[in-house]
Amino acid sequence: MTEDPQDEVDRLIAAWRSERPDLDVEPLQVLSRVSRLAKHLDRARRASFAEHNLEPWEFDVLTALRRAGRPYELSPGALLKATLVTSGTMTNRIDRLAQAGLVRRRPDPEDRRGVLVSLTDTGLARVDAAFADLLRREHALLASLGPTDQRTLSSLLRTLLAPFDT
Repeated sequence: MTEDPQDEVDRLIAAWRSERPDLDVEPLQVLSRVSRLAKHLDRARRASFAEHNLEPWEFDVLTALRRAGRPYELSPGALLKATLVTSGTMTNRIDRLAQAGLVRRRPDPEDRRGVLVSLTDTGLARVDAAFADLLRREHALLASLGPTDQRTLSSLLRTLLAPFDT
């Protein structure tokens, strides 16, 4: 029978159990690993985005538009909801993406005071390439888990996250 591999969290937990045996450090088993994994994921994402000359915030806005489907267009308010930033921040982001030629604004035909933001052809090509590269990297991060384990982990993480997303 093979033992599970040891990781940095195992060493951290052992040290805390030695130093503070009065505390239940069991949550660290999961949450410290999630935290460490998030850091590795963030590094992979940033590397992927950098290869496509995108900042993480640019990717967030562009993918929100891409997920909207043709014509890849949303109101600034819908982009706010999708990216969880303030209206001032979103205005700045749209301005910068428009200057880079990745999005364009046009008047909203349904609301004379409103505008719609849409992907340009350049924006569409850039976000599609970055997303494909990101998925390649994320598959590599999960390579040590088989499909069943990935689905189980996904389900367990969903159970933890769902209360925060309501």
